[in-house]
Amino acid sequence: MTADIARPLARYSAFQRRGDFIFLSGVIAVEPAAGLIIRSFDDLPEGVGPTIGQTGEFSVDMKDGPILAQSWFVLDRIRATMEEAGGCMADVFKLVQYFRDLSQFPRYNTVRRQFFPDTPPVSTVVEVSAMMPSPDILIEVEATAWLPVRT
Repeated sequence: MTADIARPLARYSAFQRRGDFIFLSGVIAVEPAAGLIIRSFDDLPEGVGPTIGQTGEFSVDMKDGPILAQSWFVLDRIRATMEEAGGCMADVFKLVQYFRDLSQFPRYNTVRRQFFPDTPPVSTVVEVSAMMPSPDILIEVEATAWLPVRT
């Protein structure tokens, strides 16, 4: 398995194939091996922040950084998991996105556009009161992909 795929925090699968479909569990911005919750641009690989909206202005980055960083991390883990399953982001046709605060959707959407530059997936967006394992988790995304079994 690739180090960058979405890793379960408990006893469940990161993804499962059922025929031509790949079902991904909900992905949150947590690196379980390091015990790290992604909270800011500083928690991302070097150089990612400016590509997703980091401005270098403290007050702006403190407000927008958590949702932008978590959005990138979650979508990047979905990308890596799809590649592990033998596919790519273009194979993802449905997302269910859970937000602690729906007002953060526009910032998430700018990051999502980078991962789906052509046809965006079918989407469901829901606001929830809490997510595990911490109040610092702002977003969770589950994905479904169509990836025909190659014979």
